Amino acid sequence: MHILLSSPPYTHAGEAQPLPGTRKHYRVPVDEKAIGARIRELRKRQGMTQTELAAELGINQSAVSDYEKGIVRMHAAMLAGVAKALKASADEILGLEKAKPNGHPVDRRFLRRIEKLDRLSRRDQQALLGTIDAFLTKVS
Repeated sequence: MHILLSSPPYTHAGEAQPLPGTRKHYRVPVDEKAIGARIRELRKRQGMTQTELAAELGINQSAVSDYEKGIVRMHAAMLAGVAKALKASADEILGLEKAKPNGHPVDRRFLRRIEKLDRLSRRDQQALLGTIDAFLTKVS
């Protein structure tokens, strides 16, 4: 279920309105755009595309895009799934806890190519590693 957001919840023209059934004003501690930005950052840190995240969650890529843009409010079960898929806590996604540093972002395309090296013959592996070493000496 997706809840489209046309305006922040429980506010009207910039004024806080009480929650239904209460007399107190409630300030939402997080907003969907900030949550979406954190999801995008965590997804990229994992080296995932929106399509890959969507496949893992069993949803469409466009739904992931809507979550990341803050257009659609995420329900709790989806938040749990996103947290698991991105190897993060729900508190990190909601911004209630600082994101844990994960070192350098990982490029999945690069990792897939590295995994294919195992399938090469020993001779081809040595030749390729020699070429890679030659390139890396230029960087050092």
